Amino acid sequence: MTSLFTRIIDGELPGHFALKDDHCVVFMTIAPITDGHALVVPRQPVDHWMDMSAELNAHVFGVARHVANAQRRAFNRARVGLVIAGFEVNHCHLHCVPADEMANLNFAHQQKDVAPERLAAAAAKLAAQLRSDGVPGAL
Repeated sequence: MTSLFTRIIDGELPGHFALKDDHCVVFMTIAPITDGHALVVPRQPVDHWMDMSAELNAHVFGVARHVANAQRRAFNRARVGLVIAGFEVNHCHLHCVPADEMANLNFAHQQKDVAPERLAAAAAKLAAQLRSDGVPGAL
């Protein structure tokens, strides 16, 4: 299965990455709800999160935990929401959304037409915090 995310992971389409390892990647969504909204995506093109192997599931959720800890500090937010919707792209992905309140998790508030420079800056900020935290694969 080739998905939009597979094409981003393979470099066929642009992406603003904060982390890459052998099993998953982290890049910024092109329609963030809040600054720093990132996606944790397994390299293996699995459609649904429940279809991942137990090992891949543990790894992806472990990376999401590192990302959330880094986002809280890098983007100065009280919490980070974790959302698995699975409707936009048929390739498992975890939304890590820096948030101060429940309203920050409303997908109706996604920002459209975000400048690539803004996404690149958010990716760099997140990557810097991940590196500072000693997370393997941080760019």
